[in-house]
Amino acid sequence: MDTTSTPTHCPYCALQCGMNLTPAPTGGVEVSERADFPVNRGALCGKGRTAPAVLSSSVRLTSPLVRSAEGALVPATWEEALDRVVAGLSSARSAYGPDACGVFGGGGLTNEKAYTLGKFARVVLRTSQIDYNGRFCMSSAAAAGTKAFGLDRGLPFPLEDIPKTGCVILVGSNLAETMPPALRYFAELRENGGTLIVVDPRRTKTAEQADLHLAPRPGTDLALALGLLHLVVAEGRTDEAYIRERTAGWEDARAAAMAHWPEHVERITGVPVPQLREVVRLFCDPEAAMVLTARGPEQQSKGTDTVGAWINLCLATGRAGRPLSGYGCLTGQGNGQGGREHGQKADQLPGYRKLTDPAARRHVAEVWGVDPDSLPGPGRSAYELLDALGSDIRALLLMGSNPVVSAPRAAHVEERLKSLDFLAVCDVVLSETAALADVVLPVTQWAEETGTTTSLEGRVLLRRQALTPPDGVRSDLEVLHGLADRLGVEKGFPTDPEEVFEELRRASAGGPADYSGITYRRLAEENGVFWPCPAGHAEGGEDAVWPAAAHPGSPRLFLDRFATEDGRARFVAVTHRALAEEPDDEYPLLLTTGRVVAQYQSGAQTRRVAELNAAAPGPFVELHPRLAARLGAADGDPVAVISRRGRAVAPARVTTAIRPDTVFMPFHWPGEGRANTLTNPALDPTSRMPEFKACAVRVETVRP
Repeated sequence: MDTTSTPTHCPYCALQCGMNLTPAPTGGVEVSERADFPVNRGALCGKGRTAPAVLSSSVRLTSPLVRSAEGALVPATWEEALDRVVAGLSSARSAYGPDACGVFGGGGLTNEKAYTLGKFARVVLRTSQIDYNGRFCMSSAAAAGTKAFGLDRGLPFPLEDIPKTGCVILVGSNLAETMPPALRYFAELRENGGTLIVVDPRRTKTAEQADLHLAPRPGTDLALALGLLHLVVAEGRTDEAYIRERTAGWEDARAAAMAHWPEHVERITGVPVPQLREVVRLFCDPEAAMVLTARGPEQQSKGTDTVGAWINLCLATGRAGRPLSGYGCLTGQGNGQGGREHGQKADQLPGYRKLTDPAARRHVAEVWGVDPDSLPGPGRSAYELLDALGSDIRALLLMGSNPVVSAPRAAHVEERLKSLDFLAVCDVVLSETAALADVVLPVTQWAEETGTTTSLEGRVLLRRQALTPPDGVRSDLEVLHGLADRLGVEKGFPTDPEEVFEELRRASAGGPADYSGITYRRLAEENGVFWPCPAGHAEGGEDAVWPAAAHPGSPRLFLDRFATEDGRARFVAVTHRALAEEPDDEYPLLLTTGRVVAQYQSGAQTRRVAELNAAAPGPFVELHPRLAARLGAADGDPVAVISRRGRAVAPARVTTAIRPDTVFMPFHWPGEGRANTLTNPALDPTSRMPEFKACAVRVETVRP
């Protein structure tokens, strides 16, 4: 037996932890420590350790499935399945036009897949209707970062900088459960004398590690950030020289913040004024400090403004574009960063280029060998695309996503999926969404293919193939090649991932997310390369040579200038506003949602792993003891959480770790405990991010 280990990366979160895969005596692979990768230094969470379990043929798909005349999904040949997909897409396009075909991608797809999926939508289907589930994860932070800095990269510095700073404000992240190996950076911060401040309505495992925990009412993070900036100004802690030399728009932002005096902010957020003052002291006293946000402040209908307010706090105190300081977003999905950079987002082309930019269209069209005018314009955002299914969009190709569980107002989205004329799903398991499809295409997994991902640090990484996929399984690239060929586009859709990456390099060259100086060889030799990493350009159009130059990559951004036209960061004047749906007499409580350590996203894969299910077997509802007493609910009793969109039932978990006016549900499960049955699809006007993190509910006991 070959016992050679393959160095690769975990298939789950955006840490993309390094691991080694070694052939197991009984077949498959075993995970072992890979200490040479600097991000996790060998540490893995339970999901990473058990990831090979999903490779088993007992839990994954190994044959295409098609919907029979009797309505059941039955095995089929690849030729039959691909022909059925082509017929479904072609029928919709012929009857209703190109935009009747939709494409929905995922933040777990490799860069090569995301790039090819976007190209397929725009070149083969000629549809504008493409977006991906990353819209649900970090789009508000991306929009705010672009406004402020001219560029969106989750972290503009590597994780290794965190222990060396003086203070971190961590807003709306429970990384002890969502990305446990990252917690060591914050433990090291405290060991080095730095301070950790956690902002979260719940006293999570992460909050328990903090020097100071603020528990604001859900949906009030914007007021909290503005109140802190008010105090920074009032206490004379602004960095006036930095503001003059490196920013623009301060006067308007300051005026907006001054309308949020401490006592007013306490009434809105529930955070006492002494705590607000303590945060300002802890943040401003050290020479360097950071603010990191996650889904808490971002998944709101005012998420872009909320993140913008936290960025304003960094700018006003000179804590951005300086060593060991700055604002960063803790991207969630495995390739959430790269997934939005290379074309599966509704408004973007590869290299993080804007679809509405004529120069960007010309550049990418030249690489693709098409007329720029043939490229469709921006389409609908993720939820808007899902909401249009069955009406404007009649056929959908979906890859790497499970919106039946993960989308807001999930029961409505499920009905929209059922109303389609045709649905094709590419997945590794029969997810709840795949179970609704007319055709299900079984595709390769992380250990069975080679490709690149981009971590939350902006570090481009090489995942390596360690296993031969089972008979009957094809890669997503092979699927798109087969569909393109059947739809009349015989060239431009290679199946070799390195060949795709070479084209991606050309397409991204000169764009904000420039990968042109990165090659598979560099990624293997250097343990990843931070973008932007430009290379020289040889003339010659599509056949030009793009050699990897000596550019070292860019682990730290903005130290000399920001990526705006004049090099200055932009303050954005924002003001607090209410949630899209505030509590009232009928729905007097707020629901917030999140994750647990043993499950991941919609749970489509982790719910198939026995060890993880034993640790987290199902949904629950966190209730404060005072609320539980009013309801007459004991720990473990079934309770119903009801919103204007539906009803979910799960056992009560009574705990003082949550506010009395708030309940919490994890969102990994389908069925009657599906948290996203309840959530509000109200959208941020800029990012189009739904308001997952807060909606009005009532809770009732469930009697036998």
